Amino acid sequence: MTVTETPATRPANPRFSSGPCAKPPAFSLDALVDAPLGRSHRATVGKAKLKQAIDETREILGVPEDYRIGIVPASDTGAFEMAMWSLLGARPSETLAWESFGKGWVTDVVKQLKLAENTVREAGYGEIVDLSEVDWNKDVCFTWNGTTSGVRLPNGDMIPADRAGLTLCDATSAAFAQDLPWDKLDVTTFSWQKVMGGEAAHGVIILSPRAVERLESYTPAWPMPKIFRLTKGGKLIEGIFRGETINTPSMLCVEDYLQALVWGKSVGSLTGLMDRANSNAQVVWDFCDARDWIANLAEDPALRSNTSVCLKFTDPTVAGDADFAKAVVKKLDAEGVAYDLGSYRDAPPGLRIWCGATVETSDLEALMPWIDWAYHAVLAERAA
Repeated sequence: MTVTETPATRPANPRFSSGPCAKPPAFSLDALVDAPLGRSHRATVGKAKLKQAIDETREILGVPEDYRIGIVPASDTGAFEMAMWSLLGARPSETLAWESFGKGWVTDVVKQLKLAENTVREAGYGEIVDLSEVDWNKDVCFTWNGTTSGVRLPNGDMIPADRAGLTLCDATSAAFAQDLPWDKLDVTTFSWQKVMGGEAAHGVIILSPRAVERLESYTPAWPMPKIFRLTKGGKLIEGIFRGETINTPSMLCVEDYLQALVWGKSVGSLTGLMDRANSNAQVVWDFCDARDWIANLAEDPALRSNTSVCLKFTDPTVAGDADFAKAVVKKLDAEGVAYDLGSYRDAPPGLRIWCGATVETSDLEALMPWIDWAYHAVLAERAA
């Protein structure tokens, strides 16, 4: 095949969106028949489903028994906002940002909460701040895996065990694909629409005993919206962490998440899910290594995400050209071989390919020749 010929093989599933992400390969609407639709989430059956989701999340992720897990409104954004508004302000803080969502947390801390004793550390797309400069005796907010930049923390070694501050970690595109060090994380948030391919709008918040202690000993100076309130009368609202949600959840979405967890166990739980993501990402990395016109946005291999893999065109004639990148994405979409492949709106022009566990490696292998084809086809069109 020449680069101008359409490839013979097509991905069986062209969904490579970075959120909501591809459904698990075993997904079927028939699997949702047990959802207690038309029933109150406060009924016994509703609370049991929510509690089951919490328990199985703990089992697969290996969350310690003394950590609380709650299902909360508004996806990962709601969960992380809840953490910031409930916990920050008790001591000086640092906010770290190396992608769009991290920058959003900076905006909230600086312009909404208006914390005077806050240090902002930012890095460009594809990079991470110098973690050796971070004062972990302050409360530190950060993303573990940059969904819009394709960079991740390699491990939690830089976080000291004897830190005085709390760590608030947005792990939405890391949970279920990367090994999170729970002893280094006091607040962890994610949405099940990412690696598990669940439906959107629900967030998960995980609290360490240190975070619970802070909640019960500190009252923020600002008013707290109802959906952010984790305490009452100075005590943790324990019901939230038993499935008694703050507001009404979608029991259909909860059932969908439960089925995703069943599938996750069937592929080997956390180890199997990580292996699938690693194999997927390796397909894309190998593709880039074999070409001189495309590269990973994260130049340091140790920092490369295995879920949200972000790429840039390095050909000098099109590098940084947003119109070229959009044309490649449009061509792939028109062929029905890859949907939602464009880089995030605030990120450098390029491609963003979701490689989480619900994506089949064979589909990524089939996609790579199409990227080759689309790149050269757009170049040829420009030349003509």
